[in-house]
Amino acid sequence: MSKGAIDTFTLLLAKQLGSRNITVNAIQPGIINTEMNAGTLQNTEGQKYAASLSAFGRWGEPEDIADIAAFLASPGSRWVTGQLLDASGGSHL
Repeated sequence: MSKGAIDTFTLLLAKQLGSRNITVNAIQPGIINTEMNAGTLQNTEGQKYAASLSAFGRWGEPEDIADIAAFLASPGSRWVTGQLLDASGGSHL
């Protein structure tokens, strides 16, 4: 599924499921230190590039995304729905 399709699907589900008090959100991660990005992060040049994209000067760790997911699954996010959360460390600033 394309990113655009996921965005649309998230918004559609949030609208349809809101009346049942079900929240639907999407997390859009940047470069995260996972197997998928191993090729980029395996050498110094790739590491510098990945770090340069973030306002924090580093690439993301799985825990960064896990904390966002945990928040969205918590009662504290009960009023958050239909959101496309950029979790790229500010790479789109």
